[in-house]
Amino acid sequence: MNTTGTSGVFAREFESLDRAVEVGFADGRVISVSFPAEVPTDAEADHELLDRIGAYVRGERDEFAEVPVGLTVPTDRRDVLEALRTVPYGEEVSVSRLTRLAALDADDPDDLGLVKSALDENPIPVLFPDHRVQGGPYATPADVRNALRRVEGL
Repeated sequence: MNTTGTSGVFAREFESLDRAVEVGFADGRVISVSFPAEVPTDAEADHELLDRIGAYVRGERDEFAEVPVGLTVPTDRRDVLEALRTVPYGEEVSVSRLTRLAALDADDPDDLGLVKSALDENPIPVLFPDHRVQGGPYATPADVRNALRRVEGL
């Protein structure tokens, strides 16, 4: 998928989610994914990533691994989200397992707090699939999270 130079907001309604998916791009990198109740009036509907997300919510397997992202979060949270991105389609992890995947100590309350904060403030759900974490918290709304979990058989 070539997103070179893409900037702006793209959104499309997805019936199976009963919501829209809104994707923000800056200089070819995804910087945000959100799930508004309606498509924003200033958003464009035509984008390959929205096509792929549509196929994904219809059950087509997609890891979105090569989609370029532009995370604007502190480095410690970035490490957690990058670890989250390695959790394969159709698999789930606990918060403590994600903590270990991020090379943190699952027995340290501060490290667990960091992981929970990163999940709660995840700016790019779906590409950083917080719906694959058991027991959250989550940036993905509950109804969308449940739909994504059903798609992946979780």
